[in-house]
Amino acid sequence: MGAPVPVSVIALDPVLEAGTRTTLQGRPELTVCEPADARVAVLTVDRLGPAELDMVRATRTQPHRPAVVLVAGTLASGDMVHALAAGTRGLLLRREVDASRLAHAVLAAARDDCTLPPGLLEQLLDQSDTVVRGSGGWSDGMLSDRERSVLRLVADGHETAEIAQRLAYSPRTVTTVVHDITQRFRLRNRAHAVAYALRAGLL
Repeated sequence: MGAPVPVSVIALDPVLEAGTRTTLQGRPELTVCEPADARVAVLTVDRLGPAELDMVRATRTQPHRPAVVLVAGTLASGDMVHALAAGTRGLLLRREVDASRLAHAVLAAARDDCTLPPGLLEQLLDQSDTVVRGSGGWSDGMLSDRERSVLRLVADGHETAEIAQRLAYSPRTVTTVVHDITQRFRLRNRAHAVAYALRAGLL
């Protein structure tokens, strides 16, 4: 096992912050540190509103650009898309989080992978059904079959190595495909690409 991943905890509520720290401190693959030294930041919030989305954006714009895992008490309709567009790489509901799931999400974010629980993914897919295909600057012809296949598996919560195995690509090819998509459409990361593709009805 490699060196522990440095992770910080940010919360508006000190009780939530203390609880999240305690959960993370029991994991040998992680080390809780100050925000300036973190590779991943865990944001714990009651609900997702403008102030919380600003926290995500502010965290992502720090000089060391930590990945963000968001743990929310509740999520209203559309919150997930806003969270992903703001730069979140992992999204969990607080009632479903235990030490193992949180650690998995943090480690995935450190590898630039995206974590969405299946229930939240289904909710996001349901929301995408109401969006007209081709809105937001996307159109059917703008993604190749290979790009669409990779994004579908990202949306299903698979990590780079798993996607490579399923599609018989190398991990480097998968990373390149995702990078090409994010660069072409000026998106922040793979989670942002999935959110926008889902909103456009392409997945």
